[in-house]
Amino acid sequence: MNGILIVNKSKGYTSHDIVAKVKKITGEKVGHTGTLDPMATGVLPLLIGKGTLCSKYLMNHDKTYTVVLKLGIKKSTGDEEGDILQQEIVDEKILDEGNVKIVLESFLGEQEQMPPIYSAIKVNGKKLYEYARKGQQVEIEPRKITIYDIKLLKIDKENREIQFEVSCSKGTYIRSLCEDIAKKMGTIGYMKALQRTRVGNFTIEQSILVEDLNDKTIEKHMITLEDLFKNLESIELNEKKLQLFLNGVKLNSELKDGIYKIYSKKQFIGIGVVNEKFLKRDIIVL
Repeated sequence: MNGILIVNKSKGYTSHDIVAKVKKITGEKVGHTGTLDPMATGVLPLLIGKGTLCSKYLMNHDKTYTVVLKLGIKKSTGDEEGDILQQEIVDEKILDEGNVKIVLESFLGEQEQMPPIYSAIKVNGKKLYEYARKGQQVEIEPRKITIYDIKLLKIDKENREIQFEVSCSKGTYIRSLCEDIAKKMGTIGYMKALQRTRVGNFTIEQSILVEDLNDKTIEKHMITLEDLFKNLESIELNEKKLQLFLNGVKLNSELKDGIYKIYSKKQFIGIGVVNEKFLKRDIIVL
């Protein structure tokens, strides 16, 4: 099996749990394009077999999330699993729909974001959460992120909760975004729930539930590498050029620089890259 499988991760599973399960079912090498916290749900693209060779083309994808922000409580981890650090009464005026929309829209565009202390970012060779668990102080550098779209979905005044959808760049921490939104509203808050609904062109509608994973359902839902790169231009190689290509020989090409699907006798061979008038192999699926 070679390709991409879109899994709808359930709450409680780690990304590693799901990788291990699919690896056991398929007997293939399995990887992913970015973890989801155990409390988070939604789209988790898995790379299977020679699909793992495609990771470099999939790592920088934008993402879309549905988020529930709980106001009036600050937690140590910025999410549901943390210890309560602070509580305060939330003025109902803060939850006025017009006010909420103005605050959310103020986060649109490129900006600097401070990552949460409970994250896997490394500083001096150690992950931030390792410092946090030991109560150690460490200097954290802000990171540039982009919020492409953010919109209000629901306001629950009784429970002091806001549900919103956000589309953002790779590296955006939604826990930090929630805390920043709460601060701008004049209170405190944490990320109560998170569902990832899109990674690049992969959507939750394409996904399969963890509980439904087996050899037949995986095969049925697998996105082939040919389908993955369906929007690329293609190159047809004759038998002689194909052998040279497979052996790693660079072939002369008049095509513009870029990534191409490679075919021979109308059979999909893999992916090639044209650079400075030369075509060389990249991913071979034979």
